Amino acid sequence: MAKELATQFVEQLQSAGVSRIYGIVGDSLNPIVDAVRRSGGADRGGIDWVHVRHEEAAAFAASAEAQLTGKLAVCAGSCGPGNLHLINGLYDANRSGAPVLALASHIPSVQIGSGFFQETHPDRIFNECSVYSEMVSTTDQAPRVVHSAIQHAVARRGVSVVTLPGDIADLEATAPTPSCRPLEPGSLTPSPASLQALADAINDADSVAIFAGIGVEGAHDEVIELAARINAPIGHSLRGKDFIQYDNPYDIGMTGLLGYGAAAEGIEDADLLILLGTDFPYDQFLPDTRTAQVDRTAEHIGRRTEVDVPVHADVLPTLRALMPLVEEKTSDRFLNRILKKHDKLMNKAVGAYTRKVDKIIPIHPEHAASVLDDVADEDAIFTADTGMCNVWTARYIRPLGTRRLIGSYLHGSMANALPHAIGAQVSHPGRQVISVSGDGGLSMLLGELVTAASLRIPVKVVVFNNSTLGMVKLEMLVEGLPDFGVDVPDTNYAAVAEAMGFHARRVVRPTDLEDAYRAAFAHDGPALVEVITDPQALSIPPRIKGGQVLGFATAMSKIVLNKGAGEAVSMARSNMRNLPRG
Repeated sequence: MAKELATQFVEQLQSAGVSRIYGIVGDSLNPIVDAVRRSGGADRGGIDWVHVRHEEAAAFAASAEAQLTGKLAVCAGSCGPGNLHLINGLYDANRSGAPVLALASHIPSVQIGSGFFQETHPDRIFNECSVYSEMVSTTDQAPRVVHSAIQHAVARRGVSVVTLPGDIADLEATAPTPSCRPLEPGSLTPSPASLQALADAINDADSVAIFAGIGVEGAHDEVIELAARINAPIGHSLRGKDFIQYDNPYDIGMTGLLGYGAAAEGIEDADLLILLGTDFPYDQFLPDTRTAQVDRTAEHIGRRTEVDVPVHADVLPTLRALMPLVEEKTSDRFLNRILKKHDKLMNKAVGAYTRKVDKIIPIHPEHAASVLDDVADEDAIFTADTGMCNVWTARYIRPLGTRRLIGSYLHGSMANALPHAIGAQVSHPGRQVISVSGDGGLSMLLGELVTAASLRIPVKVVVFNNSTLGMVKLEMLVEGLPDFGVDVPDTNYAAVAEAMGFHARRVVRPTDLEDAYRAAFAHDGPALVEVITDPQALSIPPRIKGGQVLGFATAMSKIVLNKGAGEAVSMARSNMRNLPRG
């Protein structure tokens, strides 16, 4: 029996294990949407259509699903403006290593190149944010392009884009459907020479530090075993936090502007630094010391800092092969010094805002994050908006080995938390999903509250409302500039959410936080807790450089001169306890 190309496309997605498409219906996309309708939905072995309010949110949702499941996720946009809206979320997915297939429907094929209504060239536009991007021109070609797109996205862990004119999607399929068998990407083992070089570098060094990234996923116990043998403290990147911080007696926190603890000092003072599965981008926080790097992506090695011992391999097989070659270090003086420093910083800096603050108004965001950590489920999935929400979740949300924390960590987009949470919740209906949103990020894609409410997606949104773009404010102050243009209009997001059908509550007093969280998490449906936080609370990095101090001081003097001393004094009081000491 003859079938439309659109139906063949949907069947190919089904055979690849796809059960939903995120997007907005319309014109050139209609043949695909109707094929989805006729598939019967996921409950009947077909595919669901998840109707979002902005295509950017569709791409973010697919990115989150793919990151959490490791499997192919799909989003779609109609011709011209529709698929153009996908691009920001697709950049996020591609840079995050999320296997996502994006369908960019196109204008009628006969009109391509004529400047037709809504004409763009998605097969060109998406090249930079994908590992594969092709346009379907004939029905004979179509199934092979879709098959290649699926294979590229899964094997290379990135975005594939299929551009499909609506008129071609409506034609009868003319080519057989290629079989699609699930891919299980293999493991990359180190060469004997590079493995021995790494072992020699470790054995020759008096002190070694480990800095772990997302590439240590699945290798937690092996990293701990290595650290125990060589008395090495372990710092981590934000993306590595989920996979190495828990059950880790050698943990010294995270470096960078969002960092905490003694990671900065630990990796700087070691004779040898081992970078494990990390492409940490901020080279100013990486020390000028002898460095080894283990990474399965060869082009990552040495592009952030000078690398003396390169190892092109996955972390897990490398560590398993390395252990018999590594000599046990007897001195633990370096390790103990860094751990002691870490404990001091955690108690005097990171912990400062979470003690004796249950009566202070406005609420300290650190305290709100700490209470959230205590109340959330042990296997909760957190999504965090870019900016100060990244800081508070990185510092106060414990991964526990069972939780997940995702965000736009490499692309750094605003407004990612809520659409990420939608994708996480739809793909994990039995788990608690918490969007930690800033008021700036939430307001940017505020319409996705309608998505959650209309589909009864039981996502929980915690809004840190400080009525300012806090991270941008900090950036300005560090550069010696007074803050300008960072104020966000005071908005009652709880009232907005309630009007949309959410269970919602606005919290002004810290003593009300726990009850508000618990009520929201117990609600059978979407819920929002708006926390009014101190707008003067800023992220203080664990190690402050002279230029940063100078910039901050210069900016404060300008604030005093231009606005009077009130704001400067308020800011000092809000942040004084968070300054690292000793």
